[in-house]
Amino acid sequence: MKIVILSTNNKLYSTGRLKEAGEQRGHEMLVVDHTKCDIVIERRKPKIFYQGKELTDVDAVIPRIGASVTFYGTAVVRQFEMMKVFTATESQALVRSRDKLRSLQILSRAGLNLPKTAFTNISKDAKRIIDQVGGAPCVLKLLEGTQGVGVVLAETRSAAESVLDAFQGLKARVIVQEFIEEAKGADLRVIVVDGVVVGAMKRQAKEGEFRSNLHRGGTASLVELTEDEENAALKAARVLKLGIAGVDMLQSNSGPMILEVNSSPGLEGIENATKKDIAKQIIRYVERHAD
Repeated sequence: MKIVILSTNNKLYSTGRLKEAGEQRGHEMLVVDHTKCDIVIERRKPKIFYQGKELTDVDAVIPRIGASVTFYGTAVVRQFEMMKVFTATESQALVRSRDKLRSLQILSRAGLNLPKTAFTNISKDAKRIIDQVGGAPCVLKLLEGTQGVGVVLAETRSAAESVLDAFQGLKARVIVQEFIEEAKGADLRVIVVDGVVVGAMKRQAKEGEFRSNLHRGGTASLVELTEDEENAALKAARVLKLGIAGVDMLQSNSGPMILEVNSSPGLEGIENATKKDIAKQIIRYVERHAD
């Protein structure tokens, strides 16, 4: 098959591993920078051009769309869908997962356990919004933040009010969440591919930090999921309709709590922690579903 990986950087670990895994299984792998694609919309003849050449005879697409280019990246994925090309992550699922507030609402409606979360459009009522998640300490998150950027732990009420006022003064959209103290600066990252858990790791924040993201100096180790944790990860991926998902959750006194579901999870940390070939699992998923 001819498989296109949509990625802005062919030197990224995840992009390279997917390309390598696909080639090992005999596929033609092409890395395409979606930000440099031209979309041509014509009656019954949708086309995509890359570096001046039309992309033809593509059997499948694996989107690796960065959060900063979600709008255009999604448009490119949607164009491939119009061309009847299988996409490992559907355009609407990508949009749904990138909208943190919307995805939390969908997960909540499905009955999944989440940290109590509040959001307001009223910029002058910081006290009330903080009270609605149980007061301080609490976590404040930019809706557009990724990899731990724009996430702040406010340990006191005055600090929470100051941070919230600052964010809102910049016209930034921010949610406030209860702080789950018993998680002790750790979370779980679970990779789900085609309705199956293919890898899981525990990420531990470095000393003095509460964000466990590996990009922020956190460490990763192999973890065996409980039945509840596995079921929660599978359900989260399913309700957001993601064929590939990185489900982040906390271990709390009330059971697993879903933090976020990532539609383009990185492979380096999970492959190193689990010693599993996650890239191969993604390629096999594409093989099962692409014509």
